[in-house]
Amino acid sequence: MSSNIYIIGSGHTQFGRLSQNLEELLVEAAQEAIAEAAIDPAEIDAIYLGHFNSGLVSDGFASSLVQQAHPALRFKPATRCENACASGAAAIFNAMNLIEAGKAKNVLVVGVEKMTHRSTADVTTALAGAGYQNDPHEASLSFPQVFAIAAQSYQERYQDPMDAMARIAAKNHANAMKNPLAQMHRPLTFEQCRDVSDRNPLIAPPLRLSDCSLITDGAAAIVLSSGEGKAASAERRVRMAAAEHVSDYLPMSRRDFLAFEGPERAIQTAFKNAGITIDDVDFAEVHDCFTIAELLIYEAMGLAPKGEGARAIEEGRVLADGKTPVNLSGGLKAKGHPVGATGVSMHALGYRQLTGQAGEMQRKGAELGLIFNMGGAAVANYASVLKADRA
Repeated sequence: MSSNIYIIGSGHTQFGRLSQNLEELLVEAAQEAIAEAAIDPAEIDAIYLGHFNSGLVSDGFASSLVQQAHPALRFKPATRCENACASGAAAIFNAMNLIEAGKAKNVLVVGVEKMTHRSTADVTTALAGAGYQNDPHEASLSFPQVFAIAAQSYQERYQDPMDAMARIAAKNHANAMKNPLAQMHRPLTFEQCRDVSDRNPLIAPPLRLSDCSLITDGAAAIVLSSGEGKAASAERRVRMAAAEHVSDYLPMSRRDFLAFEGPERAIQTAFKNAGITIDDVDFAEVHDCFTIAELLIYEAMGLAPKGEGARAIEEGRVLADGKTPVNLSGGLKAKGHPVGATGVSMHALGYRQLTGQAGEMQRKGAELGLIFNMGGAAVANYASVLKADRA
C-alpha cells in the first residue's frame, strides 16, 4: 500500500513503571496527539486502539476508554485491535484502511499497555499466550526461550551472535540516554552486556538479561489524516509513503525461523512500493524484543547478507552517527515495551524525527524512516516507510 495519508500529530507518555492506570495513560497520549495536530476532536471520524492485554488488566473492553479524552469523541466509532506485540501497528493499519476506503478523513490511533503491576512470571505467561498453543512443546516455551532457540540456531548455522547482541544492547542503552521518555536511563558498556554476572544473569540460555526487552507501562498516539482531511492545512505532516503487513504461520515448526521471511517480505515490499532502497533510509525504529531479533532484522532490511548481520553494528552503520541508525529511541530494549503501545510509539517518534522535534535524538536532515513492528516470533509483520513532507 502507498497512500495519501499523513501523520499530523503525536502523543507519548513516559514509559516505565508508572502510577497511572490504563485509562489515564491512553487519555494522556490521546490528548497530546489531538493538541499537537491542532484538530478539533469533533473532526475525528474514528478511533482505533492497539491493546494486547492477554489478562494483564481487567479492562477487557477498552476501545471506548479513548473517548474519555474529550466529550466531542462521544459516539465516534472506536475499535480495539489485537495482534500480539504488533497490536499498535495493527491499529494504525486498520485506521489507514478506513481512510483509504473513503469512510474517514481523520482518525485517532492510540496504543497502550499496563504491565508492571503484575509479576514477571505473570507477564511472561501472558505474553506466552501469543505462541502456538496446539503443540505441547511450543506451548511450553516462554518468549525468552523462543528467541534463545533463535540465538542457538544462529550459532549452529552461521556464527556465534553473542558479541553482536551485546553490542546491540549497549547501543540501545546509549541511545536511550538521549530519550527523556525512555524507561532505562542507565548506560551499559559492551563488556557489561557481554559478560554474565549477578547484574546480568542468564534468563534463557544463552540470552542474558541485557538481551531482553523491558516490562513496561505506557501509551502513545497519532492522528492520521488524508490529503482531503486536516492534513491539507496541517502545520506539520509526515506521509505514510508505504505500509505493508505480512503474516506467517504461527507454528514455528512450519517455517525456518532464522530466515525471518515475514519481516523481510514486509520490509522489502514497503521499500519497493515507496520507490526506495535501504541506502535511502535515514533511520529505523525496529522491533528489538530481544537483541537476536534486531540482529535478524538487520539482515531482513538488507544491511547485511544472511548470517552476517553483525557487520552492521561492528562497522558502525546502525550506530547513532552511522549511515542507517537503528533505534535512536533506545528501542524496546531500553525505551521499554508496553506491548500495545510499541507500534504506535515507533510511528509517533518517527513523526517527530521527520518534523525536527526529536530533541537530542534528532537525526539531522532526516527525510525517510523505516518502522518495523513485529507480533510473536516473526508472525505478524508490519513495515512502514515514513517520508518528511516539507512543502
